[in-house]
Amino acid sequence: MDYDTADLAEYTDSLILTKDSRHEDWDTLAFQTKAGDQFARAQIRYVGSGATGNHGDDQRIIPSQGFTFSNMLLPPGGEGPEHTHHDVEEAFFVLEGEIEVGVHRDGKVEKRTMGYRDMIVVPAGVPRSLKNNTDENALFAVIIGTQKPQVPSYPETSVMHGITREKIA
Repeated sequence: MDYDTADLAEYTDSLILTKDSRHEDWDTLAFQTKAGDQFARAQIRYVGSGATGNHGDDQRIIPSQGFTFSNMLLPPGGEGPEHTHHDVEEAFFVLEGEIEVGVHRDGKVEKRTMGYRDMIVVPAGVPRSLKNNTDENALFAVIIGTQKPQVPSYPETSVMHGITREKIA
């Protein structure tokens, strides 16, 4: 919708996304359950394709002009495996619950537990992982600093190394 020609009320409404209009997409990362059921989690997209970079045609999102914003729902015991975004920084901002974030280097990992309104920004090229060690869902915002991120890679130390994004039947 073009700002200069659209009805202002209609244009303003096109910029708003509500909680009720969002969709928990459990399928986008379902391929990761090939490494274990603990890797099942839901992406809830708002702006752009999300960290996976493969949902630019989602009609429920606001197209990105320079970043992506989504929420991630990580169930109790759930994990986000070690992965690296080589092209862009990634930020995690906790909205509900707690997540343990790991920063990896040379086979070592530094872990920090983050709670409500805590944030970590991980630079491009730095491997990271996530885990929910509680018995409650964790919900956190994921911000990627580009319009369409490259597909992340999984280092040899990741349980996802060698697992592809093919859909699970």
